[in-house]
Amino acid sequence: MPQSPSAHTSPGAVPTLTGRLKIQFDALDSCHQQTIDTLNLLVKLVDQLDQHAADEPVKRMARQIITFFGGESRAHHAEEEHLVFPPILQGLDHRLIEKVRRLQQDHVWLEQDWLELGLQLDAIARGYNWYDREALRQGTSTFVALYLDHIDLEESIIYPQAKRRLAERADAGAARTQAEQARRRA
Repeated sequence: MPQSPSAHTSPGAVPTLTGRLKIQFDALDSCHQQTIDTLNLLVKLVDQLDQHAADEPVKRMARQIITFFGGESRAHHAEEEHLVFPPILQGLDHRLIEKVRRLQQDHVWLEQDWLELGLQLDAIARGYNWYDREALRQGTSTFVALYLDHIDLEESIIYPQAKRRLAERADAGAARTQAEQARRRA
């Protein structure tokens, strides 16, 4: 008896992605871990500045943080806007659409927060002492809290929903392709 494509997974399960989609989502997941690691490094940097001036190890940390949030993190957000959000925004679930809109707003706020933090960190990385320690501490606290909340929402709700919708699209037409291949062989 033929089974529908959804019969291969339980109703609440996230379908397994294959091929390019799997690689893309694996990269997004990996970037989230890198983000958490880099946020921890940022907190460590702020803590170390409380104990002593910006020595060479602190300057290196600042450069590493700048490199990540100035490059990989931005590319990650662009990939989410391109790959993850559209399938949900094209759906009819207004609750999920609102969550995606919230994540899109987060991307704007995270960029704004980063621009302010990035200036402070650039001064540290270059050995200047004009950075504002208290502004750096408060900015870091806000940035870290927003980022962690953002990642949690993506990983707990949005990524699974996007994967489900993309897998459904990928499976759509699979039977037609198999039938065409069978006819060619016949």
